[in-house]
Amino acid sequence: MSIKYKVVERGQPGVKGGGTKKFYANVVNDGEYSIDDLVKQIEKFSALSEADIRGVIIALENVIQDALAASKIVRLEKLGTLYPTLSSGAAASEKEFQAGLIKKVGVNYRPGKRILDAMKSAGFEKA
Repeated sequence: MSIKYKVVERGQPGVKGGGTKKFYANVVNDGEYSIDDLVKQIEKFSALSEADIRGVIIALENVIQDALAASKIVRLEKLGTLYPTLSSGAAASEKEFQAGLIKKVGVNYRPGKRILDAMKSAGFEKA
């Protein structure tokens, strides 16, 4: 397997007119891998039925949603870690800060070592 890339030209950030332009690699996504695709692959490597696998995936999704909404870090061992994030406007003091200043809520993902190792060992292919 290899990660596909294309070469793109980019200017210097913050420099009017882009400054000195250089060329960088940019990942080219080669389609998607859906839940259906995952279920079919998992079914090949386990004794679980398609319905069982789908049930586990749906339950996992629900448990992760609840945990993140409760401000928990979700550690999926070798898969990685999910954790809630937010950004907000500023207040002059802690006392003046109100939840209404929170502008955006999100989730960050930090891949596990096994996934990082797989990515590092993947080859590269120019698209």
